[in-house]
Amino acid sequence: MLCSDMIDASDVVHPVRMERTLPDVRAYRLSRVQEQLKQNNCSAILLYDPVNIRYATDTSNMQIWTGRNPSRYVMVFADGRVVGWEFHSCKHVWDGLTLDVELRSAVAWSFFSAGTNAESRAEVWAEEILDVLHARAPHEARLAVDRLDPMGAALLAKGGVTLLDGQAMMELARSIKSPGELVLMSESIRVCESGIERMHRELRPGMTEQDLWAHLHHENIRHGGEWIETRLLASGDRTNPWMHECSSRVLQQGELLAFDTDMVGPNGYCSDISRTWTVGHARPSDEQRRLYEKAYAQIHFNMELLRAGLTFREFCEKAWKIPDIYVKNRYSCVAHGIGMVDEYPNIAHQVDWESGGYDGRFESGMTLCVESYIGAEGGTQGVKLEQQVVLTDHGCLPLTSYGFETEWL
Repeated sequence: MLCSDMIDASDVVHPVRMERTLPDVRAYRLSRVQEQLKQNNCSAILLYDPVNIRYATDTSNMQIWTGRNPSRYVMVFADGRVVGWEFHSCKHVWDGLTLDVELRSAVAWSFFSAGTNAESRAEVWAEEILDVLHARAPHEARLAVDRLDPMGAALLAKGGVTLLDGQAMMELARSIKSPGELVLMSESIRVCESGIERMHRELRPGMTEQDLWAHLHHENIRHGGEWIETRLLASGDRTNPWMHECSSRVLQQGELLAFDTDMVGPNGYCSDISRTWTVGHARPSDEQRRLYEKAYAQIHFNMELLRAGLTFREFCEKAWKIPDIYVKNRYSCVAHGIGMVDEYPNIAHQVDWESGGYDGRFESGMTLCVESYIGAEGGTQGVKLEQQVVLTDHGCLPLTSYGFETEWL
């Protein structure tokens, strides 16, 4: 689908090109949602997750806040019609879109919004949801939902509606990217690369981890980006084990510095890139070099292995074998999907397959992050690397041109 018209990793997207891309992307994404509804014999899906709402409608309103406070929601029908319940005085966020949409005022019934009136407010909400569903799909008794608090689910069930797993539908819809989506993702990655380059340029002993991390945020926000999902940046002995968020620790000359961007950039697309350096860009020690060589080998071996048609289990079984000393501190997965945020699929290590793995098949058009963390059990330092790629019929292609420390190899 995408092999012949892949964007070049060094391509810088012009704003005019972006504006020309958006209408096609919006139509493609809505069609993917419709396709999932039809495949599941379901007339509509109710969306609360702000990322799913963004995917289906390209509307965005206080993404982090509404992710915690369910106060805007959307119903998408299999025929493409949309009903949007928007937060107080915010219908303007829909301006400029060509959707077949009816806008209403949201009914918020969380305890924060409704207090002790939550139950009665939820009953008002449920009655309206049922009225809208039955008016537009008179004989439908099935509704997909991506996330819903127990009271809401109980009220819809009481109204005779069978609830389906809408999150699964949305994950599958989002998993295959159009050429236009790759243009938008490329723009986010360019912004992320500018942030990484700024971090590399500013990195010096005596600054704190937080001082350094702020440079990525700065570049993201000034180029129209949105937020950063995690704060994963660590130095020195905080690099082992992985998953320390950045702190006020002062960086020391020659120690390892590792980070994972998890950056939601322009147009809501995520750039998920990990690199490891030495503070002061000092020559690495023999131990640092050995850790880096193994992490580099892991992600490049696994990138060579990836191809459309391969099952998740086959990939897991053939993936680079982690030496025993590093197994306990392994990263949480071998690879995972990426789009607006981390997405389906999530590929387990072979050692974790029975407890946490699931099968499926890689398809052309999936965008993935290939992961590695190498740090010895009981060790004092570790290396985190991650490469964002797109899967084609002939293998995978990197979506970032930001390099590795190949002179360490």
